[in-house]
Amino acid sequence: MAALALVACTALLAPGSGALGSEARHAARPVDASSLKPAIVWKRIPFGTKRKRQMAAYSKRHYGERTWELTDPHVVVEHYTDGPSFSSAWNTFAANSLHLGEMPGVCSHFIVDTDGTIYQLVNMGIRCRHAIGMNWTAIGIEMVGTSDGQILNRRPQLRAALALTLWLLAKFGIEVRNVIGHAETLMSPYHRELYPSWQCLTHSDWQHADMRIFRRKLKRMATQAGVPIGPRPQWVDSNC
Repeated sequence: MAALALVACTALLAPGSGALGSEARHAARPVDASSLKPAIVWKRIPFGTKRKRQMAAYSKRHYGERTWELTDPHVVVEHYTDGPSFSSAWNTFAANSLHLGEMPGVCSHFIVDTDGTIYQLVNMGIRCRHAIGMNWTAIGIEMVGTSDGQILNRRPQLRAALALTLWLLAKFGIEVRNVIGHAETLMSPYHRELYPSWQCLTHSDWQHADMRIFRRKLKRMATQAGVPIGPRPQWVDSNC
């Protein structure tokens, strides 16, 4: 992950209703999601009872709800590892080390390696700490690399990341507009953070301009596969 940036903020955002609601999102699913599932290699990180308790306590502090479970996810957050290899990212996530003074440590549900191999680290029914303000409702995808542009020009990895994201859209009824880069989290209507000092914390990975390219490619794939795209993005002003 890229370095944290902190700016002043007073607004606390909460998810909207209407078109963003679960009922509207799940109104039409004409595609069998299993037919779109890419090859995935399991490489589990330790996430036992202790870490689940830590995640539940984290969720209570930051989202007002004591649970480690991820149910009905609304968002996919794209990241890059800011490191050279899959193993370095996996080791970081497996270590469960203190981060920003709190436990559990950071993690992500998936890592896409430079050769396009997709690894799953955590069951999607578990909350991973990968994006402040979003972990209550977001699946995290990490791509091994040090910049957006590097990954956009690495075809096997980009194809795999797009295929994985497309499958998640079909599986959970997530709309393309809710596939965001980590740097876009403050613009999402699903951003929620109870700590005033954390309400404007974000990362610099996957900037808005590069995510527009990613989403355009994803839309083309979704159209070809018959996966509903949904309406245009509804970005919010975070006052950050």
